[in-house]
Amino acid sequence: MTDTTLRGTTLNAAQSGTFQIGGDLTVNRLGFGAMRITGEGVWGEPADREGALATLRRLPELGVNLIDTADSYGPAVSEELIREALHPYDTVVVATKGGLTRTGPNVWPPCGRPEYLIQQAELSRRRLGVERIDLWQLHRIDPKVPRDEQFAAVRELMDRGVIRHAGLSEVSVEEIEAARRVFPVATVQNLYNLVSRKSEDVLDYCGREGLGFLPWYPLAAGRLAQEGSVLAEVAARLGATPSQVALAWVLRRSPVMLPIPGTGKVRHLEENVAAAGLHLTDEDFRLLDEVGREEWQRQQAARG
Repeated sequence: MTDTTLRGTTLNAAQSGTFQIGGDLTVNRLGFGAMRITGEGVWGEPADREGALATLRRLPELGVNLIDTADSYGPAVSEELIREALHPYDTVVVATKGGLTRTGPNVWPPCGRPEYLIQQAELSRRRLGVERIDLWQLHRIDPKVPRDEQFAAVRELMDRGVIRHAGLSEVSVEEIEAARRVFPVATVQNLYNLVSRKSEDVLDYCGREGLGFLPWYPLAAGRLAQEGSVLAEVAARLGATPSQVALAWVLRRSPVMLPIPGTGKVRHLEENVAAAGLHLTDEDFRLLDEVGREEWQRQQAARG
């Protein structure tokens, strides 16, 4: 395997297939998460600013036309770099999020006050340089603020034309249904990967309802990446890495899946995009699903 191809596979995210966010916004299913283009702890400027900009500029060349970011990445740094690299975006959809504040590296206090959410969406719109944000997601439901007040703020942003579509992050099925009584939910962004299965019911709900599901941390494989595992054996047979196979499995898991692996390096971006061209057999998928569930259950038992 080279750094960018898998046995002659064309390097293009379009091989992942497409999905229509909100029923009218078509994107290739393999997207990009722009959290890692900031500094350590998702704080401040990246150590390699030119490398981060080069990574962003490579995205449309590779067919990656969905970028997920947030006002809190930096804070503000990720959105500003995206604008510098890609504005006026053309074929690229930039999704962002609001609802978390930053007081230091790796610190993320939630703030769901309606006036704050509206302010942050307005600031994101200005930083990104757009008249309307294609997809804005509530980064977390703040437990200190009545959730209906937070949902009403999202509704107001839609009604005022600040955002086109809206989504949620780290939510349950019950919370999605509560939000849908206030505004149309287009996407859900929860932690999900081969070995992190807490959101299986949310993913299945999104599949039934036609909502896009953006799994964050989609490459994780834990112990399954070790030599001799089913994952390692499948990867070796395909001439791929365990992370690429884990990403291919996530893509195969559901047609509403929109994984957003992130990196600040062009080489890693190309390796991730190559996973869109991986073909898992039905048996590969079944075996990986089985061992992934077993590993998730093992982790849960270990936590007591």
